[in-house]
Amino acid sequence: MEREILIVGVNHRKAPVEVRERLGFGDGLLDQALRDLMALSPVEEGVIVSTCNRVEVVAATSDGDGAVEALVAFLARGEHLAGEQLGKHLSVYRGREAVRHLFRVAASLDSMVVGEPQILGQLKEFYSRAASVGSAGTVLHRCFHKSFSVAKRIRTETGVASKAVSVSSAAVELACRIFDRLEDKTAMLLGAGEMSELAARHLLAHGIRGIIVANRTFERAIELARDFRGTPVPFEDFPRYLQLADVVIGSTAAAGYVLTRARVQEVLRARNYRPLFLIDMSVPRNFDPTINELDNIYLYDIDDLGGVAQDNRDQRGREAEKAETIIEEEVDSFWRWLSALDAVPTIVALREKMEAIRKGELEKTLATSLREFTPREREAIEAMTAAIVNKILHAPLTHLKQHDRQREAFYVAAARQLFDIEEPEDR
Repeated sequence: MEREILIVGVNHRKAPVEVRERLGFGDGLLDQALRDLMALSPVEEGVIVSTCNRVEVVAATSDGDGAVEALVAFLARGEHLAGEQLGKHLSVYRGREAVRHLFRVAASLDSMVVGEPQILGQLKEFYSRAASVGSAGTVLHRCFHKSFSVAKRIRTETGVASKAVSVSSAAVELACRIFDRLEDKTAMLLGAGEMSELAARHLLAHGIRGIIVANRTFERAIELARDFRGTPVPFEDFPRYLQLADVVIGSTAAAGYVLTRARVQEVLRARNYRPLFLIDMSVPRNFDPTINELDNIYLYDIDDLGGVAQDNRDQRGREAEKAETIIEEEVDSFWRWLSALDAVPTIVALREKMEAIRKGELEKTLATSLREFTPREREAIEAMTAAIVNKILHAPLTHLKQHDRQREAFYVAAARQLFDIEEPEDR
């Protein structure tokens, strides 16, 4: 029976967070869970992927139906979920679909936000843990490493991850367009709204030099400033500090404008008219929209940022179509390798190669120094050389035919390398 790759589990597309969190494997439980996974008789290799968006078991098996049943029971373990409760949220991928799914996950085409890079690092960590426990063998080793190279190829050849697709990340993208660099810039946070706080964190991640935090509750300003390694100021004093800021993010509950055109004109003069980037994330708006009429002022409100994010999502969607084409190419490539890994074609190829060598050498010998031999003598030599080849091949072929599928996969790969048996092209 040929080896099959399976993925059984739940993800953000079909399972709500309350289901995913009940199935998750915490860091302290993962190694034992991998050992428990390998104790399941149909499972020959296994990797557990457990993130906030998915809990999936990737397995290699020669008993697909039995493995699916065992993996469903494994996920519904203990008191967590009954199998029937799990069923409506479960996703099962088999064969090529499983390989395709893993490649799409690695390339972040199956993420909540297409193109976000975190999942690739998580996959590498989960594979590494499985390898250290010994649950990942030849097949999953090749499959996961192939998924890593596919993700790299997609990032190199497409723009699927090149554009910001959240409002907060769009704000940072615009800041990077306006300023050549952020390392010498300062941001001011007016208010402590969730989106403005997230935008500030994005700015920090992009290297902004410092953050000033002004909030009506000064204790909250102190708390945020501590998180941002920034400077807290009382809200009523923020106008005195405005000239120090290159980026100002507004997110207060104020009913009117906290930043007026007149005040910004004063700030511009104090800054010698250096550019000022204003991000108004409040509804109702915190910044007077006529501010945008001033020179060297770049004002964006929540709708502007949403438009940028949507444009980028649309562009990511177009790039994702290119990425899907790459996925199909790479699935074909991996599938050729997996098909060739089965013992039968390897045994056939090994026998054919040894027989070709035997016949070639025998013909050369009989055509020269032994050309006077009679037909009967030639038949005797033919039988003797065939017997020698069969005896030499007996032990290698016995190992290739063994029933331990995980070790068989190792021997098949080793035989192809040692005897230089050509594999299908696989980038």
